[in-house]
Amino acid sequence: MNKPKIDPYIFWPSVSLILAVLVLLMVNPEAGRTTISSVLAFITHNFDSLIEWFTLGGFLWLIWLAFSKYGSIKLGGPDDKPEFSTFSWISVMLTAGSGFALMYWAAVEPIYYLSSPPFGITPDSPEAAKWAISYGIFHWGFSAWGLFTMAAVGIGYTYHVRKIPFLKASVACEGVLGKYASGKVGKVIDCIILLGTVGGMGTSLGVCVPLMSACFTKEFGFAQSVGLDASVIIIWVAIFGTTAYLGLHKGIKILSDWNVYGIIVLLLFMFLVGNTSFLMSYYSQSIGVMFQNFLEMSTYTEPILKTGWPQDWTVFYWAWWVVWAVYMGLFIARVSKGRTIREMIIGSMVAPTIGTSMFYLVFGGTIVDLHLNGGNLITTLQSEGAPFVIISMLESLPLFSIVLPLFMIIGFVYQATSFQGAAYTLASMASDRLLPDEEPAPWHRLFWAIVLGVLGFVIIIVGGLKIVQIASVILAVPVYIIIAMMIFSVMKWMREDFGNQCRSKKMVYDVTTKQVSEE
Repeated sequence: MNKPKIDPYIFWPSVSLILAVLVLLMVNPEAGRTTISSVLAFITHNFDSLIEWFTLGGFLWLIWLAFSKYGSIKLGGPDDKPEFSTFSWISVMLTAGSGFALMYWAAVEPIYYLSSPPFGITPDSPEAAKWAISYGIFHWGFSAWGLFTMAAVGIGYTYHVRKIPFLKASVACEGVLGKYASGKVGKVIDCIILLGTVGGMGTSLGVCVPLMSACFTKEFGFAQSVGLDASVIIIWVAIFGTTAYLGLHKGIKILSDWNVYGIIVLLLFMFLVGNTSFLMSYYSQSIGVMFQNFLEMSTYTEPILKTGWPQDWTVFYWAWWVVWAVYMGLFIARVSKGRTIREMIIGSMVAPTIGTSMFYLVFGGTIVDLHLNGGNLITTLQSEGAPFVIISMLESLPLFSIVLPLFMIIGFVYQATSFQGAAYTLASMASDRLLPDEEPAPWHRLFWAIVLGVLGFVIIIVGGLKIVQIASVILAVPVYIIIAMMIFSVMKWMREDFGNQCRSKKMVYDVTTKQVSEE
């Protein structure tokens, strides 16, 4: 069997563009800031309703698909079994799709909403507090994971049912593009997805490193410096580079499992030693607020008040998530062999939403409780920055000397599991052929791990995080079009392959004989 090789038409153009961005950031980090910001404002303020309705419509399509006759289609052949236990399967998806950034935003986001709430609510009021974690759970919930799952359905069907040996977004668009999917149009699609993934992951590292450096400063008394930031990145690259090199089963699965165990311990400890009754009551109310107002939150554009709140938060979030969506769709598709479409939709959309909401229950609830009881974290956020809001939260808990090191360890491992999934998927996208039982070359996986680390370091050095963050989101417009093509393609293929033969039982499609059978 030939070893997987890189696809030179995707690998080299993408690497060249990434290097060009790095050079520009180093030479002149301010270049293009005004233009890029203007483009972002144009997108979020003129396409806000389209972005929100696409996200909501895709979520509703997934619900319909999961419980339709097509939900019973098996992702694989008659002999294909799930590669992972249900726990490990959910773990690798949750950790790959969130990372240390979830711990960051679950703590900080409620303070932003308290200081600048939606719907014209008075800042820092009881009404603002009602929405503080509801919106966080919403932004990290069903709609976000739904964007990932839309791409996963299209790519998973192409890869596991039709047995096309390419883990690429372009191939999943073939039902719409036809022969153009394997030509120049397809290469452009794959390059867009790869660049969006690199940009998204690089900026995530740019957000998380300052927080981890602040934790080192608090724990060990180190001075904040570029050297400390570089050391944090080197440790991260060493961890996720090694696990990405080892592959899915020896590296990613094991680290993801242990990461989830650690997360459970940390959240349970903080829940029990904190204001437990308030956390449960506040979380229960916030879940109710989110479900009662889900449609309004999903379509809120504020054309009358025109404060820009939904554009700066919800629309930006959906654009940010969709840039990651195909990367996560590729990853979810790869690890979901042997499961039905229904199982994949529920497993990749519902289970991670429950998981991410636990962080808002504990971190967000603790932050709001601390602020309401005299912590004044809005002032801390404005004067010292987000990392020290989180440090203040941890200091308010008993056994701070134990909680802070535990938080740091979990944070290190959590971000490593997210980036190792990214490195694996980037290598998959930039590989030529990749059979279902094959993995990208180890050097290729390690290469992308190093690229992500270097990009994150450059972002911190030059202070160009906002530029790359905005530039990445601008790629959301073509990605929405790509996902739409995936949806139309997979619906076309399911009708062609299964027609009216789907039943309530698990259905298997034999690509060789083009026959459908029940399992």
